[in-house]
Parts: sequence; C-alpha cells; structure tokens
Amino acid sequence: MLDIQAGASPTTVIFFLLAFSVLPIVTPALGKDSHRSGADFPYSPKYIEVRGARMHYVESGRGDPILLLHGNPTSVYIWRNIIPLLAKHGRVIAVDLIGFGKSDKPDIDYRFSDHAAYLEAFIEEMGLRNITLVMHDWGSALGFDYASKHENNVRAVAFFEALLVPLPSLDRWPNQTAARAFRLYRTPEVGWDLIVNENSFVEKRLQEGIIRRLSEDELKHYREPFLDRAARKPVWRWPNELPIAGEPADVAAIQMHYLAWLQKTEIPKLLIFAHPGALTPEPIVAWAKTNLPKLQSVDIGDGIHNLQEDHPQEIGQAIVNWMNSFEQSHRPG
Repeated sequence: MLDIQAGASPTTVIFFLLAFSVLPIVTPALGKDSHRSGADFPYSPKYIEVRGARMHYVESGRGDPILLLHGNPTSVYIWRNIIPLLAKHGRVIAVDLIGFGKSDKPDIDYRFSDHAAYLEAFIEEMGLRNITLVMHDWGSALGFDYASKHENNVRAVAFFEALLVPLPSLDRWPNQTAARAFRLYRTPEVGWDLIVNENSFVEKRLQEGIIRRLSEDELKHYREPFLDRAARKPVWRWPNELPIAGEPADVAAIQMHYLAWLQKTEIPKLLIFAHPGALTPEPIVAWAKTNLPKLQSVDIGDGIHNLQEDHPQEIGQAIVNWMNSFEQSHRPG
C-alpha cells in the first residue's frame, strides 16, 4: 500500500518511484470491434501561422477556451468523440502539435523546448485567455509546463495518463519488458529503425495502449500523417525526450519545475484514471490524491494508455461534471 507524506518534494517522489512499476506494456484484451468510438471526424480543418509554420486545429462551441493537447503518436483525431461533449460547455479547441496530424513538419529537432515554444506561440496567436487545459501523454507535460509559467491565463487543468512524476533508471523498472522497449527506442540506430522505418509507434504501440481493437478506418486516420518516413522524426524524438533517471537533463528540470508547481497551485485539477493504466497506475494516482491541492479524481474503469479510444463518453462527462462543480462553487449566493 502507498505511504507518501503530504507535501512530498519532487526529490522524494523520484526515490518513491524506484519501488513501483511505470509504463507497463500490457497486451490488450482484444475482443470484438467496439462502436463506442466512432471513426468519423466531422470537423473542418483550420490553420494558423505560428513561428513560420502552419499549425492545424479544429474547434467547436462557444465560450471560454477548452484546449485539448494530445500525445505521441496521435493528433486531434484522438479527441473526436470527446469534443461534442465538451462543446456544450465552452469553445473547444484541439490542436495538432507541430509535426503531428495536419500541422506542418518543419526541419527542427522536435525537442520538448521546440514543442513548448510552438504551443505558447499558438496560444498567443489564437488569443486564448482563461484556458481550461485537457491533456494526455506528452500533451500533459507541455500543458503543465505552460500553466506553471502562465498561471494567470489558466483556469483549470484536467489530465489523464500524464507525465506526473520522474522515472527511475531503466534497470530499476520492475517491468523489464517496458524497460527493454525503451532501451531500444533510445538506442540511436535501433530506435530510428523501429520508429521511423517500421513505424512501430503507430502500427504497434498505439494499439497496445487500447483495450478494444481499432478499426481499419481509425488506423487510416492515425497512419495518414506519417505515411512518409521523413515525417516520423517527431514520433522518434518523443521517447528520447522522456526524462528517465534525470536524462535528458533539460527536460527533467522542466518536469521538476512543473511538478513542484502542481504541488502548490490552487487552480482546480482533475485526474482521470483507469486500470491498470500506464503512466498513471494506482500508486501514482494515490500520490496525486495526497499531494496535489484542489484535485478531483475519477475512475473510469478498465484502460491502459490511450483512454480516449476506450472511454470517450466517460472522459467527456467527467470533465463536464468537474467543470460544473468548480463553476458552481464560485457562483455568488
């Protein structure tokens, strides 16, 4: 059972994680095709120039912005069945990170700092104010980083399968299957071959993070941005940016900064989680409940990593209920 003191420092968290498995690779229980997540994407593409490149986004609804940030190797497409639920509550904007989806793929390194700069510029160019961030995977790290630097522009943060806490060295991961996979991804020639030449993140890891089986129509949408091998560099870069045992040092420092901020900020927070999870398994959820102020949490049942594909309705409803709760608490009388 988890035993972490309230207000634990980020350094304490690092040592705590040495004892727990994170990023498990779970073989999905593939059954019959599910129709809970439709394949259609009925949103008109929109573009805005950011730092000399076009970033693609879709939007629906009116009101204060609700900004959806995806992870690797996905795009705005992963939010397709959640957008309609949130659009009744505000102006929902789902953006493709630079190099992903229909956004341009400029000749840059695609390091965390590159993505952060493009995201910050996107928010400024769009004139987004009083933002509610909804974040998944690397989108969470980017969103936390932005919020920690621009707290006066962030109304609230909702996140799931998020990069909350630092990861120990690969030899200390109890799940050595996951450790071997990431060791290969972070080996230059081997990782490049797996991710760029074989497109393994789209063809294999995407499905590994989902319980139900993706349809061919859905896979077509996910494959489309990366049909050209040269377009897969951004996908390759992300596992090499994952801060493991403090490396890369600059990304680890960013994570430590936003983790410290999360433990003191009073802005409303929502953690959505599933079982067994991957980035936020039960021990991390328990730590978050103990250490993050103004946090609500919602258990949505069975799930691995790409929870939008298994539980879009549950995620959307959890976010709407949460937003209603903190809005009501600020109403006079």
